[in-house]
Amino acid sequence: MNILQRTVAAAILLSSLAACEAPAPETHAEGEAHAGEEGLIHLTAQQIAAAGIELARPTTGGGAITLPATIEGDPQGTQVVSAAIGGRVVSLTRNLGEGVKRGDTLAVIESREAASLKAEVEAAQARLALARSNLQREQRLFAERVSPEQDLIAARTAATEAGIALRLARQQVAAAGGGGGGLNRLGIVAPISGQVIARTVTLGQMVAADAELYRVANLSRLAVRLSLSPADAGRIRPGASVDISAPGRRTGARVSFVSPVLDETTRLVPVLAIIDNRDGQWRVGEPVTAAIAVTGGSGGMTIPANAIQMVEGRSTVFVRVAQGFRAVPVTVGQPNGDAATILSGLTGREQIAVANSFTLKAELGKSEATHED
Repeated sequence: MNILQRTVAAAILLSSLAACEAPAPETHAEGEAHAGEEGLIHLTAQQIAAAGIELARPTTGGGAITLPATIEGDPQGTQVVSAAIGGRVVSLTRNLGEGVKRGDTLAVIESREAASLKAEVEAAQARLALARSNLQREQRLFAERVSPEQDLIAARTAATEAGIALRLARQQVAAAGGGGGGLNRLGIVAPISGQVIARTVTLGQMVAADAELYRVANLSRLAVRLSLSPADAGRIRPGASVDISAPGRRTGARVSFVSPVLDETTRLVPVLAIIDNRDGQWRVGEPVTAAIAVTGGSGGMTIPANAIQMVEGRSTVFVRVAQGFRAVPVTVGQPNGDAATILSGLTGREQIAVANSFTLKAELGKSEATHED
């Protein structure tokens, strides 16, 4: 936040407080900010909201690492839908954002290869029907002692081979897609249920074999990608809890993967955490803040760094109380990016001012000066 924004926020709070002053100099109106006792700032809930002051609780336990992260699709829940054969796209049944079920036809491709595959199935069916007919005839002739046993064995072998050829032809069509509504057409189906998050083709386009047509994702579970230093990654284990936050939203996650290999570009360790997104409040590609619990800590607690203000040369946080806020001196340990470790001064059960806490510092100074006068 720049100097102008800090000044505006402070002005909002001071004007809100001034509006609550009673006309009589000997008494205080309800909700007025004053320092009736040292370090206490009286504020109503309306004044706190007007000043844009946000609250948070300390993270207790072995500590936490707070860092930026990005929402991604769950690697286990994202599938590329590609064309197994080349040809012309004659039908597209889904647009971006639409839901699909496993087995739904997403596209139809027309090509000579499709006609060849389907023709092979029909030919294999005809050969199998003929082989079965010959087998029945040989079985009857052998029973009547007209045909030798070797003819029966040959007919049985031919029928078995014809059945294998038909199954192979059908599997080739199924691997390419299947269906499609015509001899020269194949339908491309959804491999999983989910939502279309990408469509890379248009109607009438010629596509090559293995070209990507759609990308389908099950967005009920999403992944959060973090990048940690090797030292911090050594303190993280699969199953560790992660607090994911963004403006107006917060949710929990669990670490599912800590890479044993450093990223070649950043020289950091990729880490993935999985969040439950059945309510649909998170989006792929969204930047968030992640606070990941670590092991091997000092047993202290961590708070956002912007909650700490210097008051009379001491690190101070503002704790929410019934009357408003109380300034509480704390002992701060080693800083960790956007977070700070608190060694003493808090119990971990408090609610503390985070965003715009500097306005409370300004009001505390003003109230103490007035009290001294």
